[in-house]
Amino acid sequence: MAVKTVWTVEHACGDSVEHDLSARPADQRAGYARWLAGRSCKDCWLAERKEDPASREAWIAERRAEEQQAATDWAQKFSMPPLDGPPKAISWGERCRYQLVTGAYRVLVQEGGLAEEGWQDIEQQVRVTDRASWWIDQRDAAPADLPELLAAAADARTTENPF
Repeated sequence: MAVKTVWTVEHACGDSVEHDLSARPADQRAGYARWLAGRSCKDCWLAERKEDPASREAWIAERRAEEQQAATDWAQKFSMPPLDGPPKAISWGERCRYQLVTGAYRVLVQEGGLAEEGWQDIEQQVRVTDRASWWIDQRDAAPADLPELLAAAADARTTENPF
């Protein structure tokens, strides 16, 4: 017997919708149908977005404020110096620095084999890398790459100002 291709899904919004899942491999259809059930149907999802576009903006602003507060608290806790740059870039750079450094600590120290003494060297390099634009440019970098990125930044600083 073949795995069915049309699934009737009871969505989280309460609507029951038939979905043609024939484009998905047979072994992925049941899982995808289960995933769909946890979400609003397409019509309700679109209606939610059309009703209140300001709510999305408010959600984003609230999320940014939470991220900024976490970055500020972290910077104070670990005595991180302020970043240089335009005000908008500074707050963005602070969030990028926080996310990259905390991610690197988790990957390199907590999950990896780097000792705390080795992390202290990295942390010192973080403190002297004070351009907000540099942190923004690294926002998509893998946390495990932070030591190499900081070394490159240090080399660039030495080259820019050899005295």
